[in-house]
Amino acid sequence: MKGWQQPSHNILHEGNHDMADTLDTSHFWMPFTANRQYKSRPRLLAAASGMYYTTDDGRRILDGTAGLWCVNAGHCHPKITAAIQQQAATMDFAPTFQMGHPKVFEAATALARMAPEGLNRVFFCNDGSESVDTALKIALAYHRVRGDGLRTRLIGRERGYHGVGFGGIAVGGIAGNRKHFGPAVPGVDHLRHPLDIARNAYSRGLPKHGAELADEFEQRLLALHDPATVAALIVEPIQGSTGVILPPKGYLQKLRAICDKYGILLIFDEVITGFGRLGAAFAADHFGVVPDMITCAKGLTNAAVPMGAVIVRQDIHDAFMQAAPEDTIEFFHGYTYTGHPLASAACVATLEVYREEGLFDRAAAMAPYFEEAAHSLKGLPYVKDIRNLGLVCGIELEGVPGKPTARAYDVFQKCFWDKGVLIRTTGDIIALSPPLIIDKLQVDQLFAAIAEVLKTQQAIPQTDTVAA
Repeated sequence: MKGWQQPSHNILHEGNHDMADTLDTSHFWMPFTANRQYKSRPRLLAAASGMYYTTDDGRRILDGTAGLWCVNAGHCHPKITAAIQQQAATMDFAPTFQMGHPKVFEAATALARMAPEGLNRVFFCNDGSESVDTALKIALAYHRVRGDGLRTRLIGRERGYHGVGFGGIAVGGIAGNRKHFGPAVPGVDHLRHPLDIARNAYSRGLPKHGAELADEFEQRLLALHDPATVAALIVEPIQGSTGVILPPKGYLQKLRAICDKYGILLIFDEVITGFGRLGAAFAADHFGVVPDMITCAKGLTNAAVPMGAVIVRQDIHDAFMQAAPEDTIEFFHGYTYTGHPLASAACVATLEVYREEGLFDRAAAMAPYFEEAAHSLKGLPYVKDIRNLGLVCGIELEGVPGKPTARAYDVFQKCFWDKGVLIRTTGDIIALSPPLIIDKLQVDQLFAAIAEVLKTQQAIPQTDTVAA
């Protein structure tokens, strides 16, 4: 690989070995974490470089999750770091309400050039949740400015994850993300998800069965609600956070055709799949299906500075420009930190790194080896399904009766503490999404660690149940 080569080691200064014993963890209310359990034995990451984290006690941890699906170019890439440092020293902040700065326009141009043809207008925000809520607002407002104000209904999918804003949890299909917060946004319905282990277990790549589930969008939901009332359908090309649920062959193409038939906007949530995860810039490119909008974040800046974006078809953008009177605001939406200078600098540098180092091609070349390693786990104790595409993999485990999530969490703990490997779990599913710079030896290390831990699994793990 041309370009940056990750350092072979990263040693912390001496004296940090007792950080977990002296650090006051009481004040930080941690997100999506069993706080009481975590704070009884904190897992502290103190440094990072390339494919590895370093813990507070100096142990190197192979990152099998790209942080949180986001550090695609590897940790602390020097070009991205330098761009952020230079921007911070030049100008720390500039508003984008009625003002601008060069880097935000450079970032939008670079992102538009990378996007599928026709999607060339960019609205920046700060993370994936904001990008989803922004896209939903664009969809609703688009129909209204065109005089089609009856289109107020939004359709999501069961087991979909679209962030934690009120719009995102409404179109999302995860009960735990919704049950404490009331009805959120009204007028939302959901498609069934396409996971079918009975027919598609151990699929390599896209499952063969299930494309007909897309027909339910027309036959069930549109028949029930009237297509003239539906503004948009939002789906993840791969449902990542609920366990790597892959679209069956032909499924996304069917959804595109139904949306076209009824004038419904199709939104791809590519917060996870964007920027090389499937060996292409976007999943839309990989599948050959172009949506009307793409939401992205995470890999947009290699996670070095928070940033999200909605990439929009030009005619959608132009509808707002044409509907508003001259010299008036066309779209009443935005954030203080939209197009933040540091985030914009990180974005420009990150997209350059992807191109200069050929990381999308590298991911595509590594995908077959990654697939073989993943499916080598078939037959190990309690493994009930393995599914993969590109550099993403889900390993579904048989749960412990009465203790949901316990088995996968036990594997997670042992991988971290005993094997020096970071994995992610969701329910009783192990989800893997390493940085795109991973090499074959690191792939071997990752799956060997999981295999060794699975071989030690008992009928009932000793680790307490935890919500992942």
